[in-house]
Amino acid sequence: MFRKILIANRGEVALRVMRACRRLGVATIAICSTGDREALHARLADERVCVGPDRPEDSYLNVPAILSAALSRGADAVHPGYGLLAESGDFAEACERSGLAFIGPRVRHLRLMGDKPRARRIVEKAGVRVLPGSPEPLADVADARAIADAIGYPLLVKPAAGGGGRGLGVVRDAEALAPAFAVARREGERVFGNDLVYVELYLESARHVEIQLIADRERRVVLLGERDCSVQRQRRKLVAEGPALDLPRGVRAKLAAAATTAAAAVGYTNVGSVEFLVDDEGAFYFIEMNTRVQVEHAVSEALTNVDLVQEGIRVAAGEPLSIRPEDVVVRGHAIECRIHAECPAGAPTPQRTVRAFHAPGGLGIRVESALEVGDVVAGDDVLAKVLAHGVTRAEALARLRAALPELVIEGVPTDLALHRRVLAHPDFAGGPVHTTWLDVS
Repeated sequence: MFRKILIANRGEVALRVMRACRRLGVATIAICSTGDREALHARLADERVCVGPDRPEDSYLNVPAILSAALSRGADAVHPGYGLLAESGDFAEACERSGLAFIGPRVRHLRLMGDKPRARRIVEKAGVRVLPGSPEPLADVADARAIADAIGYPLLVKPAAGGGGRGLGVVRDAEALAPAFAVARREGERVFGNDLVYVELYLESARHVEIQLIADRERRVVLLGERDCSVQRQRRKLVAEGPALDLPRGVRAKLAAAATTAAAAVGYTNVGSVEFLVDDEGAFYFIEMNTRVQVEHAVSEALTNVDLVQEGIRVAAGEPLSIRPEDVVVRGHAIECRIHAECPAGAPTPQRTVRAFHAPGGLGIRVESALEVGDVVAGDDVLAKVLAHGVTRAEALARLRAALPELVIEGVPTDLALHRRVLAHPDFAGGPVHTTWLDVS
C-alpha cells in the first residue's frame, strides 16, 4: 500500500479521496492555489502545498508544479479525483515518468477511451452497438457535413476529447451545423486542450444508463450495478439513481455484459463507468467510457456498500480487489441530486460569497460538499450532492424530498428549487423519464 498520496484536485472530491486514504492509513498532501490556502480540503489534509495563482491553468492544471509538490513532499502516488487532470493521459504519463503511481487507469486506457471516436471503433469491433457517427475526429465542418449527408439529422456534435456535457450541441438541420461545430471546437480546446470534434446520430427520448465497474491488474472485472442519469438539463446531469427503473426484460443483463466487453476490449484496470443510451424498445448504444471515479459514484456505493475510491487505490497499489463478483449485492434504491450554482443564460458569471451553509441529515442521507461560509463561488460550480438511500424507491424519494428543504445555501443563486420541482413532479415519481424530459416539460 502507498505511504503518502498527493490529491491533485480540490473541493468535495478532494475530501472524498482524503477520507478513503485516512481509512487506509495513508497520509495525504493537498494542493491549493494562492486564493484557497484555507479551503477545507487544504486544511484537512496532512500536508498542503500551494502550486500557483488562482487561475486553475496556473495551479490545479499546472503539471510541473503538481509533480514538484509530490516529489518534494515524498509522495509515492497521485490521485486525480474527477475533472481537471483526471482523464489526461499526458498527466498520467508524466506521473509515471517521475516515479509516481497514477491512481487510475493505465495511460493507454486514458488515451484509447478518451479519444471518443476511437473508443467507439474499439467497442463496436468487440460487438457492442454504437450509434452511426464519424469514424474519426473531425477538424473541419465540411467533414461533418459529409457525415450528416450520410446518416441524416438530428445530430449530436461533441468535442472528441470531451466529457461532462461540455460543448455538446443537438443539430436538427444543416444550417445549425456550423455554429454547433464551432462551439464544440472552442469548448474542446478550452476545457480539454483538444479542438477536434465528432458527430453522431442523436437519439430522441432515450434514457442515459451507466454501468459502474472496477477491474484489477489481473483483469478481473467486478460490476456494481447501474445508474440512471436521465434527468438532465441541456445535457448536464442533475439527478442520478439506481437501480434503473423498468428496464425491459433482459436489458439489465445485456447492459452488464456489454460494459464488461467494452472494458475487456482494452484490458481496462481501476474504476470506470460505461455509459449507454437506451431507447423505448430496450435497444441500447455505447456512448463513452469514463476512465475515472464518476461524480455519481456515491449512488453505487450506497447500493453495494463498496468503497469505490478505496478499491481504486488498492488496485493502483498492485493489490487485488477485495471483492468478488459474487460478493456484490444491490440493496434498496438510491437517488442523488447534484446542486449547482446558477447563472442566468447569457449572463456573466460574477463571483459570489457564501453567506450561510447548512447540510441536511437524517436516516439514509449522505451529503458530499466542501462548501463553507465565506467561500467564493463562480459560474456553475457543483455546490453539494445530496443522496438518499432507502429499502424502496418510494422510501428513498420520500427521504430526499424531506432532506432538500434542510439544505441552506445563501449568498449564491442555486438550482435547488429546480431539484425540488423534479422530485415533486408526477412524471419523475412514476418514472422513468428520458434525457430531454426536463427541457420540454
